Amino acid sequence: LKQDFGLDNFCLQDFWATEASFRCIMIAYNLMSLFRHFALNHHNRATLKTLKVYCFALGAWQVKHANRKVLKIALSAKKRPWMKGLFSQIKNLSPPFVYSNA
Repeated sequence: LKQDFGLDNFCLQDFWATEASFRCIMIAYNLMSLFRHFALNHHNRATLKTLKVYCFALGAWQVKHANRKVLKIALSAKKRPWMKGLFSQIKNLSPPFVYSNA
């Protein structure tokens, strides 16, 4: 938490501001934990920086094809099968999600 989400220096002068920032950090952490658990795999310990480089910080543009919006992602040919597998795992998910952190 300290390195990934900046928890080393989030204390503010007002208690309620500190509480609000802590809750925002915890929501972000929980969302990333769920993403790691359901999209990547159950035992992946990738840091937020690793996820940012491999999943989120990608060049992309949107085009229309057959009257549908399509997201084109600039990705090297070596990483495309991994990304397709990631999207297929996300596509196959349906609520309710059963999550155990044990």
